[in-house]
Amino acid sequence: MQPALRAALEEVIAAATGRRFRIERTTAAGGGCVHQALVLEGGGARYFAKLNDARLADAFAAEADGLAALSAAGVRTPGVVAHGAAAGSAYLVLEHLALGHGGEHGYRALGAALARMHAHAGERFGWHRDNYIGATPQRNRASASWSEFWARERLAPQLALAAARGCGGELQRLGEALVAAVPDLLAGHAPAPALLHGDLWSGNAAFLADGTPVLFDPAVYRGDRETDLAMTELFGGFSAAFYDAYREAAPPDEGYSVRRTLYNLYHVLNHANLFGGGYAAQAEAMMVRLLAEVRG
Repeated sequence: MQPALRAALEEVIAAATGRRFRIERTTAAGGGCVHQALVLEGGGARYFAKLNDARLADAFAAEADGLAALSAAGVRTPGVVAHGAAAGSAYLVLEHLALGHGGEHGYRALGAALARMHAHAGERFGWHRDNYIGATPQRNRASASWSEFWARERLAPQLALAAARGCGGELQRLGEALVAAVPDLLAGHAPAPALLHGDLWSGNAAFLADGTPVLFDPAVYRGDRETDLAMTELFGGFSAAFYDAYREAAPPDEGYSVRRTLYNLYHVLNHANLFGGGYAAQAEAMMVRLLAEVRG
C-alpha cells in the first residue's frame, strides 16, 4: 500500500472512531471480483477495507448507503467506518466481522430476518439514488408502478448495455418483446415497495459465531420482495431451513414461479454483460419461456 494512502486511511479511521490508529499489518481478504479487499490491523484493532481506483468512489458511497439502510431495518451488517477517496484510490472501511457458515438455526434466522426486512415498505418503487449491481450501474428512478419500474429501470438498461457491447440479434428481438410483455406477466400482482437487498446470493450472506445472520454487498432499492427471494434460488440456493422460515413469515404470492424467472432474468443479463460466456443464451431461453406464458 502506498504510504500516502496508508496515512489517509489511518487518519479517517481515527477520525471516525475517536481513537488513534496505525496500520501495522495488511492482509489480503476475499472481497469479490470487483475491488481489492484487505484486513487492516494495528494496536489490537482490525478493520475490513475495500480499495479501487478513485473514479469508483461513488460505488463505495452507494454501498455504504445500502448497508446503512439494511442496518436501520434491523439487519446485521458490517458497520460503515468511512468511505471516500485519497491518494488516487477510493476506499470503504468497514467493521471487521469474523464470518462463517450457518447451520439450520442460522439459516432459519436468516429467512426470518429477510421477511422482517421486507416488511419495511415505502411509498414508491426505486431508491433515492442510483447504485450498482456488481460493477454495473443500477438505475433507481422512482415509480408508482412495479411493472413500469421493472421494465424501465431493470430490463431495458441491461438490454441496451448488451446492444452497446455488440450482443444483438435474437437477444434484442426477444428482449424487446419481453419488455413489452412485462405488464401482462405482472398483471394482478400488486406488491408493496419492500426494502430489498438487491443482490442476495449465497456469497453475500454469512453468519457470526453465534449464528446471527449478516448481509453485505447490497444493491438496495424498494421493489417486490420476491425479487430477493428469487435471486437466492439463482446460483445454488440457500438451505431448506431458510426457505421454510421465510415462507412461514411471508409466503410468496400465487404465480411466483413465473415471476422468479422474470426477476432472475435481470441478473442473468447482467452476468452476460459482465462476463459473457453462456449467460446470453441462458437469458434467451428464459425470455422464450416467459413469452410462452403470455401467449398461452
